[in-house]
Amino acid sequence: MATIMTVTNQKGGVGKTTTAAALLYALYERGQRVLGVDLDPQGSLSFSLGLDTENCATVYDLFKDRVTVDEAITNSRGIDLLPANILLSAAELEFNRTGREFLLRNKLMGVAERYDYVIIDTPPALNVLTVNAYVASDTLVIPMVPEILSLLGVAQIKETIDTVQSCYNPKLRVLGILLNKYNARLTLNREVSEMADQIAKQLKTSVFKSVIRCSIAVAEAPAHGESVLSYAPNSKPADDFQHLTSEITSLLQEQQGIR
Repeated sequence: MATIMTVTNQKGGVGKTTTAAALLYALYERGQRVLGVDLDPQGSLSFSLGLDTENCATVYDLFKDRVTVDEAITNSRGIDLLPANILLSAAELEFNRTGREFLLRNKLMGVAERYDYVIIDTPPALNVLTVNAYVASDTLVIPMVPEILSLLGVAQIKETIDTVQSCYNPKLRVLGILLNKYNARLTLNREVSEMADQIAKQLKTSVFKSVIRCSIAVAEAPAHGESVLSYAPNSKPADDFQHLTSEITSLLQEQQGIR
């Protein structure tokens, strides 16, 4: 059965999609069976993996029962993906029936056994799509950049996590907080890192030892329909994401061993 992981932060520009794409590619490279789920109406993860979402079935079609989950899954560069496009922005209004929080979980139940990891990319908002991701997931990865506003965004996630844990998914856990676009030479970066440790304790987790350094390759990769690992495998962020993948898999194995 797959480990289902959501990459989440209600603030935009913190590297959620970059992180999701990199984890998918790194795990795929290591021989793992992976499925990406794009829950952002902007379709950033789909675009980053080279998909034309105007000419394929999407998560929106799946939620509307226009297609089966098998029909909605497409493959790009060896990675299976449930893509998204702008039609998904209607989710908050259209999916208003009882049980709407379980839409994604119910759809994934039919395919979870085929994969080792399912990685979900979420929109920069705490809306019904994000709640669907949390309800379906085993664990959360929370990227942030070393800025005060990014830190506040992380702090505000706690209420949503608590609600999902108490009402829908008691097994949900935060695996860790990830520092993106990090530069240890900057004083603000170090100060925010220290405050992130405090917030991590409130979320009953920790800040990942791996941090993702800045590089222009991160911005260039999506334009080529690739993750930074395939686009610039020798770059500093690619190396950092490889270390992060190893750290995440080790943490998950430890947790499973405890269970």
